[in-house]
Amino acid sequence: MKLTETAVETGLSSENPTESPIAEGTQETMKSFVNATRIQESMTSGLERKALLWMACRMPSWVSSDQLTLLGFAAMFLAGCSYLLARWRPIGLLLATVCLVVNWFGDSLDGTLARVRNRQRPRYGFYVDHILDSFGALFLMTGLGLSGYVDWRIAMGMLIAFLLLSIETYLASYTLGVFRLSFAKFGPTEIRVLLALANFVLWFRPNMRVPGVPWRLLDFAGVIAITVMGLMVVVATVWHTAELYRRETLQ
Repeated sequence: MKLTETAVETGLSSENPTESPIAEGTQETMKSFVNATRIQESMTSGLERKALLWMACRMPSWVSSDQLTLLGFAAMFLAGCSYLLARWRPIGLLLATVCLVVNWFGDSLDGTLARVRNRQRPRYGFYVDHILDSFGALFLMTGLGLSGYVDWRIAMGMLIAFLLLSIETYLASYTLGVFRLSFAKFGPTEIRVLLALANFVLWFRPNMRVPGVPWRLLDFAGVIAITVMGLMVVVATVWHTAELYRRETLQ
């Protein structure tokens, strides 16, 4: 679940400890757990935080963070299905765009709602939110690969690059205590916006090709995405390895 930029939270257990040594150890771990510093510096982050806070403060009491998380996950699954539909019906492109908006709503608002209501569960939220993000990416890229608008090999390349970048980010979060949600001013929201814009372009020009290169629009965009994410993985891996080596080199 998403937290504010550079926010640090400590997960404190509200449950009563039991007599079990394992349970007691778990309670002590929860009391000492400190959430990683989350860095969100994307182009839309400032406006996005204000909008999410406004919505969270007005959200009905019967809506929970878990419901929003599941809504975001379901929307990503339906986005993949919509791209598959677009293989035969262009309306699938517009449905996919709607699903991306719903995904943003659920996936971005769940953590803000928990924070506003002071019901944070940092370990649970981190795990559930990001494992569902991984499955959501699988559904989305599979749908794109079957849509006919993207070569399936490029779609799978984007999925692999995304998962590698995610793994590196999660490992850095555990080992360095920093969880970066954006790179070079781009984050999940910017990616959704670009994909939605591409959907609208393809709605009007389904066979559009990029001038100067023999590639379709989404194929070209996909190759750029793979290249950028690949570079991010390499640079972050080298940087974080050097930082960890510096911190833990034996004297």
